[in-house]
Amino acid sequence: METSEIRRRFLQYFEDRGHTVVPSAPLPSPDPNLLFNVAGMAQFVPYFVGQQTPPYARATSVQKCVRTLDIEEVGKTTRHGTFFQMNGNFSFGDYFKEDAVKFAWELVTKPQNEGGYGFDESVLYASVYYEDDEAIDIWKRVAGLPDDRIVRLGMKDNFWSMGIPGPCGPCSEILIDRGPEFGADRDWEAGDRYLEFWNLVFMQNIRGEGGGKDGYEILGELPKKNIDTGLGLERVAYLLQGVDNMYEIDEIYPVIEKASELSGRKYGAEHEDDVRFRVVADHVRSALMLIGDGVTPGNEQGGYVLRRLLRRAIRSMRLLGYEDPSLVELLPVSLEQMKKSYPELVTDFGRISQVAYAEEEAFRRTLTAGTTIFDVAVRDTKASGAHQLEGAKAFQLHDTYGFPIDLTVEMAAEQGLNVDTEGFRSLMKEQRERAKADARAKKAGHADTSGYRELREKGVTEFTGYQELSSDSEVRGLLREGAVAPFAEQGETVEVVLEKTPFYAESGGQIADEGLILGDGLKLKVLDVQRPVKGLIVHKVEIVEGVLRPGANVQAAVDHEWRVSACQAHSGTHVVHAALRQVLGPNALQSGSYNKPGYLRLDFAWSSALDAATRSEIEEVANLAVRKDLPVSAQYMTLPEARDWGALALFGETYDEQVRVVEIGGPWSRELCGGTHVKHSSQVGAVTVTGESSVGAGVRRIEAFVGMEALHYLGRERALVRLLSENLKARPEELPAKVADLAERLRVAEKELERMRAAQVLEAAAELAKDPKDVFGVQYVGHRAPDGVNGGDLRKLALDVRGRMPNDKPVVVAVLSVNDGKPGVVIALNDLAREWRLKAGDLVRIAAEKLGGRGGGKDDVAQGGGTDAAGADDALSAVEHAIGHQVTG
Repeated sequence: METSEIRRRFLQYFEDRGHTVVPSAPLPSPDPNLLFNVAGMAQFVPYFVGQQTPPYARATSVQKCVRTLDIEEVGKTTRHGTFFQMNGNFSFGDYFKEDAVKFAWELVTKPQNEGGYGFDESVLYASVYYEDDEAIDIWKRVAGLPDDRIVRLGMKDNFWSMGIPGPCGPCSEILIDRGPEFGADRDWEAGDRYLEFWNLVFMQNIRGEGGGKDGYEILGELPKKNIDTGLGLERVAYLLQGVDNMYEIDEIYPVIEKASELSGRKYGAEHEDDVRFRVVADHVRSALMLIGDGVTPGNEQGGYVLRRLLRRAIRSMRLLGYEDPSLVELLPVSLEQMKKSYPELVTDFGRISQVAYAEEEAFRRTLTAGTTIFDVAVRDTKASGAHQLEGAKAFQLHDTYGFPIDLTVEMAAEQGLNVDTEGFRSLMKEQRERAKADARAKKAGHADTSGYRELREKGVTEFTGYQELSSDSEVRGLLREGAVAPFAEQGETVEVVLEKTPFYAESGGQIADEGLILGDGLKLKVLDVQRPVKGLIVHKVEIVEGVLRPGANVQAAVDHEWRVSACQAHSGTHVVHAALRQVLGPNALQSGSYNKPGYLRLDFAWSSALDAATRSEIEEVANLAVRKDLPVSAQYMTLPEARDWGALALFGETYDEQVRVVEIGGPWSRELCGGTHVKHSSQVGAVTVTGESSVGAGVRRIEAFVGMEALHYLGRERALVRLLSENLKARPEELPAKVADLAERLRVAEKELERMRAAQVLEAAAELAKDPKDVFGVQYVGHRAPDGVNGGDLRKLALDVRGRMPNDKPVVVAVLSVNDGKPGVVIALNDLAREWRLKAGDLVRIAAEKLGGRGGGKDDVAQGGGTDAAGADDALSAVEHAIGHQVTG
């Protein structure tokens, strides 16, 4: 049975039994403690913890998940994977244990020709929490399982919680006995023979503080009992498809087959190659799904994970012997398998492939640069007599050049070295902790959201900002450093929650509103507005006057000019996005945006720079839309209706069932958006594109000013043109030719100066060649050239001196100069000197050490430099001493 069919049957089964089919949330997680969704229940957490009232009593979904902790273990075993899918059915105070067991058992055991999975009942077992006699009774009655096929396990194995105080409850798992070839009889710990594939969580208790899986107290029962189940789609697939592991299922194995065809290596022949094949298959599929959900390669957070996945896949193909670009061959194979469950991948494949292929091209370039750095690190390690590459150097290769640690370890082993992997992992851990702290700060301001949840329990904050800029309201509560506080005084900066507010909370690329909150003897300046938990709008304020207490009646007033300019910028962002798609085509999809009063920037999927003519065309299309005075409207509809209508969604955003669609000029621009907008496109004012640049592989950024800021920008440009015209004595239209002429004359003059300077330096070559110093038979020239000689001219001088000297004796030429305060040195040897076992690379490193730097190169010519000009004379002396030591040693 194909994986897509297993998925379809699951959703159909539960839809037929009154469950609402809920689409998967995007892979990027809104939880500040997570990068990606890692569980099927992730999007339902607000319902389970009581933050929101669920819109349905029962639901079912297939959630896309990415697990990042095991990336380096992927492929080494067949257990670890990055992307996976979790089928789930959920009840919010509706049915409980008996129905959950009945549904699961029926679907699992019903014959395939009747819509089930057709598992043989005789090899199925159930595990239960050891105190849950109720569940044991249900398994006996509903499934007919005898006592010897029901396993009692402790809290560590069969009790679930979120890891923090809140909902929890006993679990019950369905296990399958795979036979004695997978392990000993009744060995529940090994996990290979008795394989768990469906976990039923009976969420009925409230847990207290404590650590670990069983180090907490059960405080009582929930007022409403809930069901949360999870069936591992890939695990069921390999059980039903008769293969040994997830890498051999229909959604993954075709990539292995293609990689085998490209590389000429056979899967199953050698363990090392098998690991590489599995890395390729897993990472290509994971990258496809991540890019599909709007993640782009980068150096932070989710983008960093994606970059690692892509580069590990590319490197693994190279280790398999395939040197050509591989993603162009492999990504379409993965698409062909995944499109059966996710047809939107086909529509978006132009953008997805553009991002992936650009990242591969960039990595192929950095492999060359990184290998050079690696070679220098190896030489330095060996020269110091060590046998282990420093963890810091491995981390630099990983962090700066994208080298996976396994690549560094493998390359080091080829050189007879180990790698300090513990030091590397320590630095990686520090980086991950910094990234998580940064993510928490950006998303919520505080890692602990309990204070926000406490205020959220008092009700949803009503947003009135679409209709008005001033609202009478009441203070529901205030927080100091994330904790609920009873009052705050003048001079303090705290967070305030109102009953209703016209202040827009930062989201969708639009920054928060500014303004004032006023009351009797009270004046608060609004500094920022955020939504740290769903349904709650939090104002960060400075108390200018008075004492703030919950219950105070206030007037919340947004700064009018601020809002007008913010609306211009946000509507301008939609206009520029539509103009981009009109000029470049439908693949130029927005992947992120930022706008504030008068300014906007928009990131979009595109692999090459836009020339001046294209930028001008985009600007013209945008301004024509403004001039047409297109109507701007917003309306609410379901997410499927919005998609059918052609509305564009921002990648990575999580949307409710009811979404807001902002339309400019009918179908010309339709986007899901919660931001504030103008009423007609003419109110955006002028749109002036100010720049376009790269922000990562396959992603470009366009920036623009709108409204008065655009006019101010054009005014500054006009003043600059006037000043240039006056100074160059030319009319504005003559400036390009005038500037080009000046630039050419300057280039010619600089080239002539360079020629004269080189000639002056080389004049010394003949004299230097006449008077070498004899160092135990080696003819040595050590010369400090005048300050200001660059590296290229130093190299010419060294080679010229070497060329003028007779070849019947070994020759070493070392020339040094200080340029812009930084010393540089070049060393050149003739063939006879190399026969005497002298090497330019070794000698230049000795000189560079005296200069406080490093060097390297070939055996005949090498170059180095440093930061300590005071060591110049010592450097030349050190080279002379090294020659003598080498020759006499």
